[in-house]
Amino acid sequence: MSQETKSGEGRRLKFPTAFTILFGLIVLVAVLTWIIPAGQYERVLNEDLGRMAPVAGTYHETEANPQGLIDVLMAPIAGFYDPVSYEANAIDIALFVLVIGGFIGVVTSTGAIRAGIARAMISLRGREKWMIPVLMAVFAFGGTTYGMAEETLAFYPLLIPIMLAARYDVVTAVAVIMLGAGVGVLGSTVNAFATVIASDAAGIAFTQGLALRLIILGLCWLACVLYVMRYAEQVRLDPSRSLVHDRKEELERHFLTGQSSGQLSDFTTLHKVVLAVFALTFVVMVWGVLFADWWMGEMTALFLGAAILVGFIARPGEEQFVASFLAGARDLMGVALIIGLARGIVVVMDNGQITDTILHWAELAVAGLPEVMFINVIYWLQVGLSFFVPSSSGLAVLSMPILAPVADFADVARHLVVTAYQSANGLVNLINPTFAVVMGALAIARVPYERWLRFTWPLLLILTVIIMASLSIATLL
Repeated sequence: MSQETKSGEGRRLKFPTAFTILFGLIVLVAVLTWIIPAGQYERVLNEDLGRMAPVAGTYHETEANPQGLIDVLMAPIAGFYDPVSYEANAIDIALFVLVIGGFIGVVTSTGAIRAGIARAMISLRGREKWMIPVLMAVFAFGGTTYGMAEETLAFYPLLIPIMLAARYDVVTAVAVIMLGAGVGVLGSTVNAFATVIASDAAGIAFTQGLALRLIILGLCWLACVLYVMRYAEQVRLDPSRSLVHDRKEELERHFLTGQSSGQLSDFTTLHKVVLAVFALTFVVMVWGVLFADWWMGEMTALFLGAAILVGFIARPGEEQFVASFLAGARDLMGVALIIGLARGIVVVMDNGQITDTILHWAELAVAGLPEVMFINVIYWLQVGLSFFVPSSSGLAVLSMPILAPVADFADVARHLVVTAYQSANGLVNLINPTFAVVMGALAIARVPYERWLRFTWPLLLILTVIIMASLSIATLL
């Protein structure tokens, strides 16, 4: 491993994990309950939201209730079962996360996803440049539907040799996977780990703002595809244009030795059926939420049933099926735990009666701001928070309960705040050194972190313009 890569890892190690950051925020918020005056808004029933909502201009101070050590230790626990201002308890969402992880684990264990991508590559032989938009569309679908991230790490060893054989470079391979899945998360539509959780925290249905998110997804995906295809073609025509040209021989020796297309998995009828079930499950989930009044319980049961169905189709054996399901659930255990931990921050704020005080200060801060300026300020606030809390679910439950009500005061739809959050978080996590997927992928591909920044920074500017313009136009409509 090069000194540059080690240096990149060293920078990452300086950052605490999302768990430490969130627990530290619980402690910080508890301290603030001793400093910030306690207060409350009067609340009335909001017919559109179907819940009690604060009334602007009714804030008044109340008796203080500072939080101590026991309150801090209880906060992550209470975060799981105390609904606070949410539609559902965190335990409902955490269970959904674990079951969907098990479902993905079962599907992945069949080899269907890997084989499907391999078949797409083979079918494009001689037209290699079209691998880029096809694969980026596949990964973007995973990102927009279920927040595909850690799962992508398995595909780098498969795709890198193929890209090198096509006379591209390892940066192209990393870009196809990381930008593909990343832009899907940036433009999440039904992603349970971003859109659904954030919408729940904001007190709205996740289908609100879907059209805007589809537009952002389409435009940003197109920008990423064109950007990567342009770079790849430059490298194919002139290898010296590669950002890792000085390591070309080393990389080819490492990744191409012993590789052949014959090592790619066959795309069998079983794989086709499993992928059909995989796609159909998400279609049924959307239908259930839109037309059958489904929520967390029903969606969890759907993915459990789909996992069992895939098990019957693939017939891996009872022991292997259970092992695959548990392995998939284990991969997402951190996401499930972080939901309760992050909600613990709101528990402390609410119990300490400082939530409404902070809302009051925010109300005063945005007073008089034009709507377009407000939504763009929200976007950049989320960009900054994402560097310290890269977890999409953690950031959602941390920020949405505060920023969504503030949007009411600014006369901005809450779904715009949700879209600003997920777009900002998705953008930052394309380069975030605190995000394990970024550093893990670069380590696999042997791409130094600073060279990945050199590759992505012009694209990040383009995506930022697209996102801010989309948010601004949607606010004006």
